[in-house]
Amino acid sequence: MASVPKLLLLALLCSYHSLVAHAADARTHKVLDIESMTPKTVCSESKAVPSSTGGTTLPLHHRHGPCSPVSSKKLPTLEEMLQRDQLRAAYIQRKISRATGGSGVKESNATVPTTLGTKENSLEYVIKVELGSPAVTQTVLIDTGSDVSWVQCKPCTQCHDQADSLFDPSASSTYSPFSCGSGACAQLGVEGAGCTSSQCQYFVQYGDESITTGTYSSDTLKLGSDSVKSFQFGCSHEESGFDDDDRTAGLMGLGGGPQSLVSQTAGTFGKAFSYCLPASSDSPGFLTLGAGTTTTSGFVKTPMLRSNQPTFYGVRLEAIRVGGKQLNIPSSVFSSGSILDSGTVLTYLPQAAYSALSSAFKAGMKQYPSAPPKGPLDTCFDFSGQSTIKFPTVALVFTDGAVVNLDGSGVIVEDCLAFSASDGLSIIGNVQQRTLEVLYDVGGGAVGFRAGAC
Repeated sequence: MASVPKLLLLALLCSYHSLVAHAADARTHKVLDIESMTPKTVCSESKAVPSSTGGTTLPLHHRHGPCSPVSSKKLPTLEEMLQRDQLRAAYIQRKISRATGGSGVKESNATVPTTLGTKENSLEYVIKVELGSPAVTQTVLIDTGSDVSWVQCKPCTQCHDQADSLFDPSASSTYSPFSCGSGACAQLGVEGAGCTSSQCQYFVQYGDESITTGTYSSDTLKLGSDSVKSFQFGCSHEESGFDDDDRTAGLMGLGGGPQSLVSQTAGTFGKAFSYCLPASSDSPGFLTLGAGTTTTSGFVKTPMLRSNQPTFYGVRLEAIRVGGKQLNIPSSVFSSGSILDSGTVLTYLPQAAYSALSSAFKAGMKQYPSAPPKGPLDTCFDFSGQSTIKFPTVALVFTDGAVVNLDGSGVIVEDCLAFSASDGLSIIGNVQQRTLEVLYDVGGGAVGFRAGAC
């Protein structure tokens, strides 16, 4: 065998060790371009790639970004957004605690209707649907924490401003209000509001005490090229406490209760759906009904947990990794389970888990000066003069070994760690879900995560 000169051998060895070090570094740290953290003013080309060719897929947009079909007159401040987010998180935690006697979420087939909605003004993502015959476009918020869907209808005695025309039930040949004695009216339970002129009335109050009320009705709903006949929804004639700046026509409930879009379309699409929330507001994502009916390739899965509040979808968070190392958090800290929610912005962790995460993350960010807290965001940094930032990877570990490595946009928001502490159960918010296709296989009792979907 020919000999290798010592200098060449040394160079090869250094090169090899450099490659190994870079590979290890890529597993424990990420580099984020500061400019990429600033949303653009124009809508970028879609990078969304749904996993399923079955069902129906709709574009999904952040309501405050340049891709939004209902651009706001005034953007909320960070303080306003986080204040709303804390109210929503606290409300969900109280609701689950009351329903379970403080035991959290667990496996259950209970079907008790929800009592109240969650906080509407904290919701961030919208889709376009068509309602009625002839069909008219309505841009609605999506919410996995609500069941009853609704749009503003004529005549409306008190409505917020919206970009689309008010839905006119008298102009639709397929519109039908439910009678007070109908099964659909009885199914509303506590969200039923009696009768007006023999027509069933609904009433939904959200966590911030905003209210929508009107006639519980049915009409044809068009989702892309698919139509859902006799879709049940609230025709809102009066409301209070809503923000005129949101410009949406209403809300589409994606919860697990009987009134939700998911439950109503189970016969058509199967009881499964998925979505991908984009990394920033200047790019689109998607919502797929019928996801997972043809393939679940590329997903890591964990069991879905339920409580006797069927609206909410639970998972079991078991551990957190920072920089590739698992944090020393007692398993009992996560014993109450976690709620996976599209409408909560941050991820809220029990104090012990958050403290461990914050300490480990700070240890990996020693090269950057600390910065003052921003509301519930108290692990913040000063990135002045930086064009890129290097930070430790963060991964969430769920039951059955489902490891979800968070995208950079799911770790840092507004120069802070995008997590907060809470006194209740964990809530996995939408920041941590960014770029993932999140699959809710309600029929199969599982939640899946697929990386890099949008």
